[in-house]
Amino acid sequence: MKVKFMGAARTVTGSCFILGTEEGRRFAVDCGMHQGNGEIEKRNWETKIYDAAKIECLFVTHAHIDHAGLLPRIVKEGFHGAIYATPPTLDLLKILHLDSAHIQEMEAQWKTRKHLRHGNGDKDVEPLYTREDAEEVTKYFKAVEYDQPLTTIAGVRAIFRDAGHILGASILELEVAERGKTAKLVFSGDVGRPAQLIMKDPTVIETADYLFMESTYGNRNHKNEMESLNELAEAIAYSYSHGEKVIIPSFAVERTQELLYCLHLLDRDGRLPRDMPVYVDSPLATQDTEIFRKYANYFDEEAGGLLRKGEDPLTFPQLHFTRSTEESMKINILAGPAVVISASGMANAGRIRHHLRHNLWREGAAVVFVGFQAQGTTGRRIVDGAKMIRIFNEDVAVKARIFTINGFSAHAGQSQLLEWVGHFRSPALQVFLIHGEYSAQQALADLIHERYGFPVTIPDYLEEVTLKPGVMIERVGAPEQAVHRIDWNFILLDMEKRQQQLRERQARIEAKGWAEQAEFRE
Repeated sequence: MKVKFMGAARTVTGSCFILGTEEGRRFAVDCGMHQGNGEIEKRNWETKIYDAAKIECLFVTHAHIDHAGLLPRIVKEGFHGAIYATPPTLDLLKILHLDSAHIQEMEAQWKTRKHLRHGNGDKDVEPLYTREDAEEVTKYFKAVEYDQPLTTIAGVRAIFRDAGHILGASILELEVAERGKTAKLVFSGDVGRPAQLIMKDPTVIETADYLFMESTYGNRNHKNEMESLNELAEAIAYSYSHGEKVIIPSFAVERTQELLYCLHLLDRDGRLPRDMPVYVDSPLATQDTEIFRKYANYFDEEAGGLLRKGEDPLTFPQLHFTRSTEESMKINILAGPAVVISASGMANAGRIRHHLRHNLWREGAAVVFVGFQAQGTTGRRIVDGAKMIRIFNEDVAVKARIFTINGFSAHAGQSQLLEWVGHFRSPALQVFLIHGEYSAQQALADLIHERYGFPVTIPDYLEEVTLKPGVMIERVGAPEQAVHRIDWNFILLDMEKRQQQLRERQARIEAKGWAEQAEFRE
């Protein structure tokens, strides 16, 4: 059996793993969008390498864009097999894909207008996929409840287990039969943080031949829930005292709902000022919250107990949901303090960019990051201490107070990941670390090997491994495709050439009037 790593290999986005058996069966786990800088996002367009028409079925661990955001693109390119996931995941995907398609269409229109303004556009820029493509995906959805064994294609048996990450998120157990032998593969999806609000704890699994485990926080732990709640209250108090806003970039699924739960608790304890409105400015998050209420039976005992007592943990008096663009724009002209929760969670798309442009430069404002920020994203640059951020082609100073509260993360921290993998009782288990930055993966790999003795592999983008139980894995890399080399010599020579051209023209420029010189300088 072979596994090819199409994403989430030494990165945290683009999760997709294509498996092929010796009998020629071909299927995949997840199909996520690549997020980050321009070079990383180019991978979203390079989907011919997936050979979509030959993938027989797909298993989706959960409804996050980095795990399922490329499904409309793959269907567009010829995938027509079943897409298996839990019922909440499929309901969330329906609106996630439509929202993502809308963003793709808007960005394509913006690029088309930009090219036309520059006089070099003779045809429209195509979006990555359209809303029609997003609607087409639903034809292939097949709902599967937790813990229900499922035989999909010949020789492949699957079971979804509760990952405790977001609503409907799964750990996937696969048993694959080849030439009379069966191997068990476990794909962790994203392992949830134990004892988080709303979601149940991740399922303990004890046996596998191969474990493909996420490593997002492989090199650090989270603060506990009470510390995180207090830090959120501190951010609110800070901006309230300055008459400014708290801006929270948040993933629409789970993170926004957990934030609402936290604000519900703060309101109940008198730590959320009653004259400080809270806006959920994300149509996607608004729809997701309704789906959470629909599947309240998936909640943990504490959240379920509140519902049974008639207390809705996802609401409080000063909460407002905004749907239209006009409502969103009004938030930024309102005077006085407010809390604004908006997508995207990494601040690289959506309405959050408008709120950052209006508030990032205000010294009394607060920006609260409550989730992982991938390399190359606007959120990562702010968290890393950038003094200036470019938003909508405008440089915006970072004067707001920045809070990073990883205790709200839906991902397990380092010690929690180690505890989860420690339940495996298979002495020959081989571990593959996925969905993490390389430095975090190296730290976690060393600890897993030191503590449990399991061999750990850290695959690279587009690497293919051959799995045979009891035999050393075979690895075939694709370094030229994985990382496009940056030709710094070419860049430096080009800069020197431009500088020389300016020197040659200097006398002619200085002979012009001051206004023309100033214009030329700009």
